Amino acid sequence: MPADAAPGPDALADLYTAHLRDRPDDTVLIDDTGALSYRGFDVLCARSARWLAAQGIAAGDKVAVWLPNRREWPALLFALARLGATLVAINTRYRSAELQYILARSRARMLVMQPSFRKIDFPAVLAGMAPDALPDLQTIALVDAGSDRPGRVLGRDTVAYPPAIGNGISNGKLAAEPPSARPPDPTHPVILFTTSGTTQGPKLVMHSAATLLAHSRQVASAYGLHEPGARLLAALPLCGVFGLNGVLAALHGGAPVVMMDLFDAPRAARLLRDERITHAFGSDEMMRRIAELAPGERPFPHARVFGFASFSPGSAELVDTLQQRGFPLRGLYGSSEVQALFSLQHPGLPAAERALGGGIPASPHAQVRVRDPAGPELCAPGVHGEIEIRAPGNFIGYLDNPDATAQALTTDGYFRTGDLGYLRPDGSFVYLSRMGDTLRLGGFLVDPAEIEHALSRLPGVRNAQVVGIDLDGQPRAAAFVIADPGVAAEDLLAPLRASLAAFKVPARLWLVDEYPTAASANGFKIQRARLRQMADERLRHETPA
Repeated sequence: MPADAAPGPDALADLYTAHLRDRPDDTVLIDDTGALSYRGFDVLCARSARWLAAQGIAAGDKVAVWLPNRREWPALLFALARLGATLVAINTRYRSAELQYILARSRARMLVMQPSFRKIDFPAVLAGMAPDALPDLQTIALVDAGSDRPGRVLGRDTVAYPPAIGNGISNGKLAAEPPSARPPDPTHPVILFTTSGTTQGPKLVMHSAATLLAHSRQVASAYGLHEPGARLLAALPLCGVFGLNGVLAALHGGAPVVMMDLFDAPRAARLLRDERITHAFGSDEMMRRIAELAPGERPFPHARVFGFASFSPGSAELVDTLQQRGFPLRGLYGSSEVQALFSLQHPGLPAAERALGGGIPASPHAQVRVRDPAGPELCAPGVHGEIEIRAPGNFIGYLDNPDATAQALTTDGYFRTGDLGYLRPDGSFVYLSRMGDTLRLGGFLVDPAEIEHALSRLPGVRNAQVVGIDLDGQPRAAAFVIADPGVAAEDLLAPLRASLAAFKVPARLWLVDEYPTAASANGFKIQRARLRQMADERLRHETPA
């Protein structure tokens, strides 16, 4: 056991302390650095907590983590939870406008990042931010910076985050006991996820140690991550719930995690085979690309659960085709508010039903109901309406946004998902689509208002409206813009590419003189449905390249 006190009832480290006690030298995760044992992981968490405390991070502080998948990511989460601080999860695909918004909105005191990753130049992204817009940010910590670490970035001092610790370093070599201060309030947020906002930027979803613990334990049990031989391929980014929830559940279940820093289909196919992976979660497109690269009638004989979210047409055909090759594909459901892997379709369902989102909740204590959007009545099985969820893993609110939190919850504590679906007679449910205009781009939910706001700030733009389109089988964004004379579409797209994640940049931008409108009791409203029709018409009349 580590030198510091054993975790208490609401300590996040409770997820893995039983394995640390009973089999400390077993492998907990494998990344590009190699294998890491439970003992080595706990040492890394403790060392990170001591380092954070030495940098002045204390209970109540926020630390933003802008890293790809690597062992330091979960270690920072557990270290911050131990201090009573909060991790702010940031997508590595975010650019200056998004990063600045989240740092300012969360009031993060520290940003942990690495100078470069693949083709991403993180310092260049930081250069596009206004230093005076981040009054709370005090320190930038660099991972793998090397000896040429810059002295200052964004006008802040930089520090070097400690390198990863291998299994050969024992607890006895630690210089001192790590801090063991824990938040007395079980509702203290240990992590903030970003989710699509309704105005200028995303909301920050708060989860506590209690909600993460409750959900991870149920997922591990319900999906077999506690069973002998279970192994998880972590191919999704840890900054989102679909990536992190799988890793936390595997950590609790005792299943080694094989971590990819970035999804790459050929490498994923090799890892699934060579590492004897039993569990994997991703999108239908990820599964399709893996299948194309996997030779043989049954390329992954160890596969048990491949959960996926459907983002494009043809998922039923995909499930039907691949089940003959041993791909155990099952539709799932989740969100930042109720956490990912919330539910999974039953393996015995026909392919067409098994491909749908939704399924049976992992937690036996979860309650799902469907409400008529036009009134207060609950819907009978088979009748479409808005999905509402109450479960032990539900979020504890949106950061500093009590109005949005109140609007998202019913008076009896159910989360209004904003998703359209229906109940089955057996108690499971089916997710059909978002009820509003929220777009699903690059595997993430994006409110069009976020892109519209970025466009409206550009010189010469009078108004912008964004809708979803289907381009070459992929969901993309398209923008209709009213601009001053002389403004060209490329003049607007170029700055967007520098400030927004690539998947948010409109694939098409059309300049128009006016929008289709309709009169209502509240004045004239833009007809977004008509804009979507206009976008489809323009795409059909495009000249093939």
